[in-house]
Amino acid sequence: MTKKEKAELVLKILEKYIPDPKIPLKHTSSFTLLVATLLSAQCTDERVNLVTEKLFKIANTPKKMSQLEQVNLKALIQSCGLSNTKSKALINLSKLLLEHFDGEVPKTFEELESLPGVGHKTASVVMAQAFNVPAFPVDTHIHRVAKRWGLSNGKNVKTTEEDLKKLIPKSRWIKAHLQIILFARKYCRAKVHKKSECPICSKLS
Repeated sequence: MTKKEKAELVLKILEKYIPDPKIPLKHTSSFTLLVATLLSAQCTDERVNLVTEKLFKIANTPKKMSQLEQVNLKALIQSCGLSNTKSKALINLSKLLLEHFDGEVPKTFEELESLPGVGHKTASVVMAQAFNVPAFPVDTHIHRVAKRWGLSNGKNVKTTEEDLKKLIPKSRWIKAHLQIILFARKYCRAKVHKKSECPICSKLS
């Protein structure tokens, strides 16, 4: 089976098991999505949602976020990990949004990635989910299963992203990205994984 054939089979199975994927991070705007995505680095979506439920009642706009004292913001997001780095980034990026983007989240990769704490993956999530611009953010789940399914050599997330973009039609990037994450969490876990019980691995072996 070629990589292209594997990709086609994977997409077919994903449509069956995860037909209508929803982004796990709770948000109400492009800004709250940006904040939630930044907080999700090395943290579970469930934990982020618990934290942002309280955080967004206090600061759900760049103006409100920029006015928070870092020590207070750090305490609010402590359980997400890397709270010192993340709190500093959130306050600084909020100030930059107010100073250079009229308080709006920019709609280009270049501008998003110029913001403190915003890397390519975070920018890709925002571009795809907030602005519906085709992007393929690669997280640890996607990186892991892309290699397991033989769709990428798994050298690094950059290579995995490039490989998947070649194999999956651009019109499917946004949906497939979420489908793979949700499928991997439920059916193709990193540990205690049995090929015969995974709807995808069992068909590829």
